[in-house]
Amino acid sequence: MAKKVLRVFGVVVLIVLGVVFWNMSRLSSKQLEVAAARPQFPIQELAERLSRAIQIQTVSFEDSALIDTAAFLAFHEHIRQSFPLVMQHLHLEVINSYSLLFHWQGKDASLNPAILLAHMDVVPVDTINETWDFPPFAGLIRDGFICGRGSLDDKLSVMGMLEAVELLLSEGFQPQHDWYFAFGHDEELTGRQGAVQLKSYLQQKGVKASFILDEGLVVTNGMVPGITAPVALIGISEKGYLTLKLEVSLPGGHSSMPEPENALTVLAKAITAIQAKPFRPEISEPVESFISYVGPEAPFVLKLAFANRWLFESMILSTYQKSAAGSALVQSTIAPTILKAGVKENVIPSYATAAVNLRLLPGLSIEEVLNHFTEVIADERVKIIVIGAPKEASPVASVETEAFAAIHTSIREVFPDAKVAPSLVLATTDSRHYTELSDNIYKFLPVSIDSEDISGIHGKNEKISLENYASCISFYYQLMKK
Repeated sequence: MAKKVLRVFGVVVLIVLGVVFWNMSRLSSKQLEVAAARPQFPIQELAERLSRAIQIQTVSFEDSALIDTAAFLAFHEHIRQSFPLVMQHLHLEVINSYSLLFHWQGKDASLNPAILLAHMDVVPVDTINETWDFPPFAGLIRDGFICGRGSLDDKLSVMGMLEAVELLLSEGFQPQHDWYFAFGHDEELTGRQGAVQLKSYLQQKGVKASFILDEGLVVTNGMVPGITAPVALIGISEKGYLTLKLEVSLPGGHSSMPEPENALTVLAKAITAIQAKPFRPEISEPVESFISYVGPEAPFVLKLAFANRWLFESMILSTYQKSAAGSALVQSTIAPTILKAGVKENVIPSYATAAVNLRLLPGLSIEEVLNHFTEVIADERVKIIVIGAPKEASPVASVETEAFAAIHTSIREVFPDAKVAPSLVLATTDSRHYTELSDNIYKFLPVSIDSEDISGIHGKNEKISLENYASCISFYYQLMKK
């Protein structure tokens, strides 16, 4: 009997191994083979225009009274002066006083247009906790870098797109279909005064876009586990956004005579409960697409695992959960961010609140989150209130479109060493407001960066190399020529 069991076990093992290796052998590269191509232009001159854009302090403050609206008007004027051919050949609309919409008419009005998005505003500089190596708004060009707030997020996109259009116009180029360039002025403040108004204007005009491209993911260096080559990640969806306020009101009193529970302790238990019951990790549709593109480029062990998710999914998930960024890719995240309670050290607080920010994977709805929190906290004394501007995860764009192929091709032309893969955007972008205008919204910023560069986005020492900025412009140039 033991021998029979061993024989059966051996046959099962052989069958499993056969299936595993057969699946791996069927993986074929999805990378498009194209020749490197990029235009020649005077990068120093173009860098100086970006430098001047950085010097204009279009900062979005949470307190609207602090926003310098004159700076946005100065930025508009900088664009007008920098791009004479754009101003001559494209139609400009100023939307809601500060956002800009350029329309480039194509040859064939029957074709759906494309929309490129970017934003003119930047986040403030933390002058208390951050010491910069250079003045953040001086726009210095030194050691091969353009330095300052907005050099990565996101003035380089605004200026890079317009530089590409200016260059194409100088060559007498006219696109086959219409292009719109929508530049919001409050992306860092949810985009409700910029992107939402731009979208509404386009919607009223009856615009239905073949595709939309916004900032989002980048060409990463050494940031995709197991892949030594640069990986250009194209966002095909972004996580949902939700902030919940947990609120508790109970009788207070003197701290010398405490009750067993008070508002603060009840709130603390609620926070502990939700942290102890996180959402389960899973491979969402965008991550599944990522695996299908990265798998064929991976080393043997990783390739084996990616080709056989049915067997190795738990291992894949546990591998990604080893880092905060990796975990966020496969899990809806829960982050308590603000806690308020008490007025004096010897007074028991009668009121306590906490803000909890969540980023939701595609497939998890806000309603499901509210049900989950209610069930896990299981305490009617804790009120759960939706605050801010919640947004469901964006629809997942197709990777089987001409637009995705054009983006893929343009990346490979400008970044020939990079492997291309669709993926999931963890943060939020203006593009989430445009879902009614197109089924195909992609999120890609054409720059090559590493983990040190990423720390400059919303952090200190934000900068971009001249070579990187040239690549950014080249990408938009190649994409528009298609």
